[in-house]
Amino acid sequence: MKAFSRLLLICHPELHASAAMARAQALARSTAATLHLVILSKLPSRLATLNQALHRSAHKQEQERRQAWLNEQVHELRNLGIKAYAETVDEDDPLNDLMRLAQLHRIDMIIKDITYETALSRALLKPLDWQLLRHSPVPLHLVAHAELQLPTRVLAAVDLSQDDPVMEKLNTRILESAKAIALQCKAQLHLVQAYDWNRSFVAYAAVPVAWNDQLLEQMTGHANERMHQLGARFGIDTGQQHMIKGPATCVISDYANQNGFDVVVMGTLYHEGISRIVGSTTEQALYKVRSSILAIHS
Repeated sequence: MKAFSRLLLICHPELHASAAMARAQALARSTAATLHLVILSKLPSRLATLNQALHRSAHKQEQERRQAWLNEQVHELRNLGIKAYAETVDEDDPLNDLMRLAQLHRIDMIIKDITYETALSRALLKPLDWQLLRHSPVPLHLVAHAELQLPTRVLAAVDLSQDDPVMEKLNTRILESAKAIALQCKAQLHLVQAYDWNRSFVAYAAVPVAWNDQLLEQMTGHANERMHQLGARFGIDTGQQHMIKGPATCVISDYANQNGFDVVVMGTLYHEGISRIVGSTTEQALYKVRSSILAIHS
């Protein structure tokens, strides 16, 4: 399993310490990873109405202020023995700039504080968190709270309800990433599968399906068997494998919160259309998980 040895931290826009910074620093120290700090260069809104010449001057001063802050953070990190680098990124096209940096520096994980947005904002304005969730091929660690800077409990959430090669591949990537971060942090790794066998599920079947208790039992047994096989493949004891009835959007966050998991590793399988408004399971769980999410792109 590939180790997370090159980390990219998107620093807090207000230039202060944050949960994501604490997590990035702890991961870098414990794993001897290289930490690349980035901050988005943005002119304060109160200055946005300045004329062109004043706007350029103000923007330059703001960039210099942010770069000075970054340089200070890099100096402190290097004093702690962490290999660190930093730069600013113009906010005009942050997604493409961040993806370019991730490719340039061969980044293994992007780390960022969760920015809370309203449903309307998410649907119309395409916030950066949502752009990264949907388009970043690099594992994305979004942090809401880091009570423990270094994770001690990791929860991998998989979907074993269908014999689908795409989902099988994504489940494997989820477990590989979850296992990697658990090993690097010496954390306990658990596996969870939410199941909600209802009529909407069989609506996707290729042929009509008779809905009865026998079918429910077969589907549940099949998913349970596949979970045990996947758990055994990644060395997860049966006592740390959990199959819980209910919709994934509720089960995963509730179980993680109730049992004190520091990181929930989930997959993002994004389709155009209504999901652009509703969002994937990971997107819907983002504000419900009180600790952090590691999103793995399909």
